[in-house]
Amino acid sequence: MSSSDKVTIIIVDDHKLIRETWSFVLGNDARFEVLGDYGDPEKAIEMTKKLAPNIVLMDINMTPITGFDATEQIRRLSPNTRVIGVSMHSQPAYARKMLQVGAHGYVTKNSSKDEMVRAILEVNKGNRYICDEIRHIISEQSNEMAGEAPDVKSLTEREIQIIHLIKDGNSSKEIARQLDISLKTVEVHRHNILKKLQLRNSAALVNFVNSNPSLY
Repeated sequence: MSSSDKVTIIIVDDHKLIRETWSFVLGNDARFEVLGDYGDPEKAIEMTKKLAPNIVLMDINMTPITGFDATEQIRRLSPNTRVIGVSMHSQPAYARKMLQVGAHGYVTKNSSKDEMVRAILEVNKGNRYICDEIRHIISEQSNEMAGEAPDVKSLTEREIQIIHLIKDGNSSKEIARQLDISLKTVEVHRHNILKKLQLRNSAALVNFVNSNPSLY
């Protein structure tokens, strides 16, 4: 395969080991050419504008510019470059936001090498790609929502209060301390909330609340 036929890639991640690992893995695949890897999103934006790679693998959790902001800038400065978001977050909301700002794909850091390669090849063709982990979560949520309607109206004032605290990232211990109740009482409330809303866990609860903000 000639160099002109290879998919050109830039890797952006603020963890050096991750950058070097993906550079090594993809650089040893005859289908790809890694043009560079960068931990500084501003430098990555500058080099993407200069080199115009086919693909940018973009970590979304960076500072001072987030992956979302960097993606928007790259799409504006190098419109033929396609971005794949790479993140430790498996919540579908992050994938949706990346697509909204112009990315063509999203994979989590739990994804395998084979899935990353598949994502790159699909996105390079002009297709969108969402990793199996995210699609599985979306499918589970759809199945939950397709069943009997959650009993939202039966939530007590205390349960709604706890929902807000869970959504804000508080642990059961922190909730118990803030509300001046026992840890066991918090756990009972959490169990009842999930049962009433027909949800499996706190992550599903946060996604449910974010999807239905008017309920609370």
